[in-house]
Amino acid sequence: MSRETCTIEANNGITLDARIFKPATTQQEEAPETSLAIVLVHPYSVLGGCQGLMKGIARGLSNRGFLSVTFDMRGVGKSTGRASLTGSSEIRDIIAVCKWVCQNLAANRILLVGSSAGAPIAGSAVDQIEEVVGYVSLGYPFGLTASILFRGHHKAILQSPKPKLFVMGTRDGFTSVKQLENKLKSAAGRTETHLIEGVSHFQMEGPAYDAQMVELIIGFIRSLSDPSSTTRPRYFTS
Repeated sequence: MSRETCTIEANNGITLDARIFKPATTQQEEAPETSLAIVLVHPYSVLGGCQGLMKGIARGLSNRGFLSVTFDMRGVGKSTGRASLTGSSEIRDIIAVCKWVCQNLAANRILLVGSSAGAPIAGSAVDQIEEVVGYVSLGYPFGLTASILFRGHHKAILQSPKPKLFVMGTRDGFTSVKQLENKLKSAAGRTETHLIEGVSHFQMEGPAYDAQMVELIIGFIRSLSDPSSTTRPRYFTS
């Protein structure tokens, strides 16, 4: 595995600091025409979210053969611009990064992974990027308080026909299991959940759970090419 740093141009002259985690060997060597990249979106910028929080997952995915990319959204770290309260401007950052990845890293499929507040922001970008083939949410803040800021993002991901996986701890302080289930009842397309028993929102964000997130993401990727995956139940837990 190797790591490279690059700068990606977004809209209005904003530049984004990104890191590319390249595997020593790739899972897609036998089928380069379907090369997949995983773009990871960090937690809420306003509360200190940054790409460094995603490096453990990105490194783990790269070690397993998957090209992975993290980046600081506008106003974070070396990225220019100013963070927005609701994440509306950051949607354009995600689109810019995904387009850059496709143009410069020989990828024509992208899996979007969003953590915490990065999940609703990434969800709003899913159907705006043709190359995105699936979406993984790690701790989507669907709860009432978080919805004050992120309600505007809910509709986009719930109406997307693309495959979706929602991972959450059963003791998440922002979203209850019931709230998650109620929201996903109206979701279009293939929608699955994975509940981690007894784990809180910020515990799941921590490095202790990076390896488990890697396994869940890889399992989801493999299921995308499995025709029988469409017959899976909507909800499953562990």
